Amino acid sequence: MTVERKEGEVIFKDRRYLLIDMPGIYSLTAYTLEELVTRKILLEEKPDLVVDVIDATNLERSLYLATQLMELDIPLIIALNMSDEAKAQGIQFDLAKLSSLFGVPIILTVGHKNEGMDELFAAMADLEKNPVGETRRLVRYGQDIEAELSGLEFLIEEKRLWSGLYDSRWLAVKLLEQDREVMGMIGDREILAEAEEAARRMERLLGDPPEIIMAERRYGFISGACQEAVRTTVEARHSMSDRIDDIVMSEFFGIPILLVLMYAVFYLTFKLGGGPQKLIEYIFSSMAVFVSSFWPAGAHNPLRALLVEGIIGGVGGVVVFLPNILLLFFGIALLEDTGYTARAAFIMDRLMHKMGLHGKSFIPLLIGFGCSVPAIMSTRSLDSRRDRLITMFIIPLISCGGRFPIYAMIIPAFFAPSWQAPVLWLIYVTGILMAVLLARILSKAVFKGSTEPFVMDLPPYRIPTLKSVLVHMWEPGKFYLRKAGTLIFGASIILWVLVSFPEKKQFTRDYTRAKVEAQQAFEAGLDRLATRLGLSPAGREMLGVSLAGRENEAASRWPDYEKAHLEEAARLNSFFNALGEMEKEKGTGLKGSTVSTGEGTPAETQGKEMIAAASFYLSGVKQPMENSLTRIERLVRNEQLSFSVAGRVGRAMEGVLRPLGFDWKVTTALIGAFAAKELFIAQMCIIYAVEEGEQGKQSLRENLHSDYSTLTAVCIMLFLLLGTPCIATMAVTRRESDSWRWTAFQWGGLTAVAYMVTLIVYQVGRLLI
Repeated sequence: MTVERKEGEVIFKDRRYLLIDMPGIYSLTAYTLEELVTRKILLEEKPDLVVDVIDATNLERSLYLATQLMELDIPLIIALNMSDEAKAQGIQFDLAKLSSLFGVPIILTVGHKNEGMDELFAAMADLEKNPVGETRRLVRYGQDIEAELSGLEFLIEEKRLWSGLYDSRWLAVKLLEQDREVMGMIGDREILAEAEEAARRMERLLGDPPEIIMAERRYGFISGACQEAVRTTVEARHSMSDRIDDIVMSEFFGIPILLVLMYAVFYLTFKLGGGPQKLIEYIFSSMAVFVSSFWPAGAHNPLRALLVEGIIGGVGGVVVFLPNILLLFFGIALLEDTGYTARAAFIMDRLMHKMGLHGKSFIPLLIGFGCSVPAIMSTRSLDSRRDRLITMFIIPLISCGGRFPIYAMIIPAFFAPSWQAPVLWLIYVTGILMAVLLARILSKAVFKGSTEPFVMDLPPYRIPTLKSVLVHMWEPGKFYLRKAGTLIFGASIILWVLVSFPEKKQFTRDYTRAKVEAQQAFEAGLDRLATRLGLSPAGREMLGVSLAGRENEAASRWPDYEKAHLEEAARLNSFFNALGEMEKEKGTGLKGSTVSTGEGTPAETQGKEMIAAASFYLSGVKQPMENSLTRIERLVRNEQLSFSVAGRVGRAMEGVLRPLGFDWKVTTALIGAFAAKELFIAQMCIIYAVEEGEQGKQSLRENLHSDYSTLTAVCIMLFLLLGTPCIATMAVTRRESDSWRWTAFQWGGLTAVAYMVTLIVYQVGRLLI
């Protein structure tokens, strides 16, 4: 639903039209923010004409706004949208008679198929040339009310209040309805006193306030017109939608079906996102290789590090999850476009009322799965400011798209594939339960008052159009990419500078010597392997050259070596074949040596002696060296990070978050995540200096798994789920609540909740595990 005005231009028969899409409303009575926005545009900007797009399948309720628009001095066209569904339900319209009864052109349209658009623009062009304001039909409210309206109109015109700006009858109607906005706008004490007295007289005379009587008269006008010009050939209430609702919205099946559908969306998000992810990883990995090629191999250059580690690594670490984000939005769009979202609101209304929330709040909460910003904006659909504030406060507890990359990186690092979807589902459900619980507390302790009754249309089930689903999927995806190209791009550069400078010149250990010792241990291991294989000095040299990856040198020297040491070369070749088979079985992607153009016999390849030698090399020679070098690089990196600006800030705050199981690296990343949740992963990529691609992603997961326990990983996800709303969320909360006090209360309150819950989980978990 539109919650803010949107503008666009269209050309029809060489005529340019500026179209303003206003928030969708059912009434001009200004109770909700949508009604305020729409009424302000209509009254203050005076559009040349208004097109009232209404639901043709729910005609009587939708025409209520049209009866109010007819009271404004603005040319009006009614577009009966979804006319194809109305026809399928057996609803037939006599457009000529209906247009005559309302005094305005009425056009049948099917928006998602662009049917009726030419007729609509043609009617707009005709109405522009020949305004029909003089022939507009007005609802007559009965002799008593009409008399009061006439008296108020006379006073308004006599005092020339708002002359030329607003229609005097419309002002009189609003004054008699005791519309607060109009009463505040009028400001004339005599007229306000007369309006209040007139309203009291009507209530005493008719038994109900004037606004109720006038609403009944409008619906009576609509009912009469529909009886004259609308025919129904089938009973729509016994439709397939009703039969489906008997199951989907039942007290027994409703919530389980909702949970299963959510789980299915998350499962498909993980299952189908792998392939596109690999493509994006390949693109960013190729970019990193291409950029690195401008510098000599192994050369340390700040500009290269900034481009490869800071920008490509940081931004790529976020963009790689775009397929998962799009799939998540695709699933949400399917639920919305099929009509299930409205049912979910009704299902959750039973629970939400018990927790002090309105059923309509479920819609903003559902939008919050995509992004908290539009979710908070959509709270304008709630009539009560109390309900709006509570809903705004708890929306950040719903896992938005920005948190998904965090889950997608951490969960596979600590949980087996069969547990990944359940854990993700559990994280999302935890956010929902915490939101409901916090809403209950707020409704009782902070935002006291009663919850408004739930009134909402249930649209019929529809088969979503591909265009609609793709648009709903791509719009938030585009927002995600824009954030990656702006906010995350800039933050990645800033963070890289903070973690890279100042550079540390003197380390606590001689890491160069440590690397030399690791290499010497590796060479000593090769000596033992050569002895085990019975190699001569020439064979030992050939073994070292081949395992060092110098394939061209090994291939050029192999013929002479094989000629001089034929039997020894056969054993060495058999060893390489066995080594290649073992590495292939482990899935390392290594192919062994290519020094020999011949093939070993099956007996040689499978020989127990060679298999044992290959196993000795992998576990007793190669792996210890790799472990040593990895440990040395990590120590160097940790010392540099600790010495950097980011490291000093992280260590300064480490004491606060240490009880949650977080070290200074996690603390540093959490600080950056305040700008955008996705930045947590981007910063961890920079902190660990991992490169793009599948290998880089796996390297980050290995680092996380090595440095942190599963309990700490759960606590990281829990803290990022519950606490510290991002800057964009705070900004929109400030705008929608019109209060810095509530904005600070939201940020501080949620951060405190996140700290306490994470503290309990970590400390209790340490005792139990």
